Amino acid sequence: MSADLLIGIDLGAGALKTSIIRTDGTLAGEASAALATSAPRPGWSEQDPANWWRALCETTSRALAQAGGDAARVAAVSFSAGAHTQVLEDADGRVIRPAILWNDQRSGAETRDLREQADTRILAIGANRANPTWTLPQMLWLRRHEPEAFSRVKRLYVAKDWLRSRLTGTWETDFIDAVGTLMADVSTGGWSPELCDMIGWPLDTLPPIIPSTAVAGRVTAEAARATGLAEGTPVVCGTSDTAAETYGAGMIREGLGVVKLATAATVSVLTRAPHPDFTVINYPHVVPDHWYVIAATNSCASAHKWLRDTFFRRDGEDGSAVFTHMDRRAAAVEPGSEGLFFHPYLNGERSPHWDPLLRANYVGMGFNHGPGHFVRALYEGIAYSLRDCMQALNAKGLAFSTARLTGGGAKSVLWRQIVADVLNVEVELPAVAEASFGAALIAGVGVGAYADARDAARAIDIVWRTSPDPSRAERYAKGHLIYRDIQAALAPLNHRIHAFVQGR
Repeated sequence: MSADLLIGIDLGAGALKTSIIRTDGTLAGEASAALATSAPRPGWSEQDPANWWRALCETTSRALAQAGGDAARVAAVSFSAGAHTQVLEDADGRVIRPAILWNDQRSGAETRDLREQADTRILAIGANRANPTWTLPQMLWLRRHEPEAFSRVKRLYVAKDWLRSRLTGTWETDFIDAVGTLMADVSTGGWSPELCDMIGWPLDTLPPIIPSTAVAGRVTAEAARATGLAEGTPVVCGTSDTAAETYGAGMIREGLGVVKLATAATVSVLTRAPHPDFTVINYPHVVPDHWYVIAATNSCASAHKWLRDTFFRRDGEDGSAVFTHMDRRAAAVEPGSEGLFFHPYLNGERSPHWDPLLRANYVGMGFNHGPGHFVRALYEGIAYSLRDCMQALNAKGLAFSTARLTGGGAKSVLWRQIVADVLNVEVELPAVAEASFGAALIAGVGVGAYADARDAARAIDIVWRTSPDPSRAERYAKGHLIYRDIQAALAPLNHRIHAFVQGR
C-alpha cells in the first residue's frame, strides 16, 4: 500500500494532539495527552519539555493504531505549537530550565523597559510590539534574573522545533515562528542583530530559518523505536499553532476571518502585507506572499475549564460530561444573562488593552442568577472580548463578514451561535478545526502530496453554518458597550489589587 497518510502533531498549552489524515482531508486516527503547567509564582507559566516528548510518543503510537497500524503508510509528519514558547539547551544538548510559555506574564518590567528604549524601532523591524508574551522580553527577564542560565544557552528552540528535533536530530525554525520570537527582521527574512543586541542575545544561538513546508529531516532509528513511526519518514518543518489553525480552517483568501476558541482566543484575517501597529499582531502565513493579522484575548477555553473545575466538577467526574451539563444550563438562560457580565482576564489581557495586570471578574450578580447564568456570561464575556479584537482589526481596514471557527470551544453549538450574534458575522465550522489538522496538511505540501498550499486547503469541508440573529445582535451590541465601560472602570482597581497582592 502506498504512503497515503499525513501526521500533524500540535503542542497546545493543555495537551498535545496527534492527528492522522488521508490526503483527501478525512481523519484516519487521532489521540491526545494532557500536559501539566507549573505556576511557581503568580503570572508565571512553565512546562517541562520532557513531558512533551512523552506525550508525543504516547499519542503517535495510539493514533497509528487507530489508522491501521502500518507506519510505512505515513508519507510525512509535521508540527505546530504555540508561538513565543522557547526551549533552551546548553553545549551538551541538555535543557537548561523549564520552558517559559507564551501566556507567561513575568516580563512586564522588561517589556516596559524595551518600550521606553525602542518601542517604535522594535515595531519597525519586527512588525510587532514588545509584550510579556514574546520571547524577546522573556529572554531579557532571563538575563536579569537567571544570569547563570542565560550564559549557558547554546541553542534556542521554539517549542515545535525542539519536539521536531527529537525526531530528526536537526535544528531549524520557520520564518513564522522566527517572527514570533520578536528577534527577526521582517524586511530581510532573517534574524535581526539590532533586536538581539537590545537584550545582549548571541545570534549564534538562533537556528537556521527554512520554509514551513520544507523537509527538515527524517525520523531517526532511535525516534522510530520510541514513537512507532518508520525510520526515514520525512519530517516537514511546520509552524506556529495559529498559523496552522487558520490555514487548516481554509484561510487562503483575503477578507475571510478565523476565530479561535482554544486555550486563548484569537481573531485573524489574511492580508497581502503586515500592518505594523501597537494594537495588533502580524505574522507571515503558510500561503506564500501573504500575512495574517491577529488580535487576541489571553483566556478562552482555559477560562471555561477554570469555571468547570472550580465550581462545577466533583472529584472523579468525567470532564467532558461536566462541560455538556454546563452547556445545557447556559442554553436555558436568556441572551444577556440577565445583566451578569464576565471579563476573561484570568491571566492579564492582550488585545486591545495589552495590560498584564487586568483581572477577571463577574459583575452584576443578583439572587436571580444561578449556575447557568455564570456559564452563559462566560461564553458572552469571551465573545465580547473577541468583539474588542475584531474592532481592533476593523480599525486597520481589516473587516470580514464570515468567520471560520477553530479550537475546542467550537464544539459548543451554543457558544458558536453566541459568537455569531456578538460579532454579527456569519460563522462556519470546518469538519476538523484544529492546529494538528493544519500541520498534517503542511506535511502533505512539504512532500508533494498536494500541488501547493492552496491546493491542500481545498480538502477542507464545512459542516455547519449559522447567521447572526438580528434581535440578539442588537442586544449584544448594547451589552458590549456596558462590558467596555466595566473594563475601563475596573482597570485602575485591578492595578491597585496587583500592588496589594505584591505587598506594596
